[in-house]
Amino acid sequence: MSVRRIYLVRHGETAYNAARILQTPEIPLSPRGERQAAALGARLAGRGIGRVLASDLARAVGTAERVCAATGASLELDPLLQERSFGALRGTPWAALGFDPFAADYAPPEGETWAAFHARVDRAWQSVRAVAARTHGSLAVVTHGLVCASLASRHLRLPADADLRRGFANTSLTEIEPAPPFAVAVFNCTAHLALEASRESGPV
Repeated sequence: MSVRRIYLVRHGETAYNAARILQTPEIPLSPRGERQAAALGARLAGRGIGRVLASDLARAVGTAERVCAATGASLELDPLLQERSFGALRGTPWAALGFDPFAADYAPPEGETWAAFHARVDRAWQSVRAVAARTHGSLAVVTHGLVCASLASRHLRLPADADLRRGFANTSLTEIEPAPPFAVAVFNCTAHLALEASRESGPV
């Protein structure tokens, strides 16, 4: 059975996400992020996921493991799918910086420039395509927000109403046709989190 979809996923929430701190590699999912990942897994169950390809950073691995548990898919890790490295800034609250670390002309000390990051994402996309080609069924790719944005802006055919300025939500799901031009059928969707949100709000 050939691959039917490539499902592009951003990892679940972490404590650093919630506190707006530039993330470090070892930060795991928060309890809320774990629930988000479980909800994502439930959504993907029955979709014919044959393999999960994930960044090897803790928050992506934790998300991918929950997808694997729900779908029965095997897990493969690829460091090329890591988030952009902000080097010496990692672990710093955004509010303490006094500048925009995402500015096009800013290169974080000991981190990646935008050019180096996009070049790595290009290699990651080649890896994703190769893994998809040898996967029996659909492929879920669990990665990070800036990786999703880089792929979406430079490698995918987006719906007319897609808005990249919003960023990618935690455990958002983007469904991609597995062959060129890699048209996106569902973009940055978090419909699976509606039940989780209702549980968090408590009884009316």
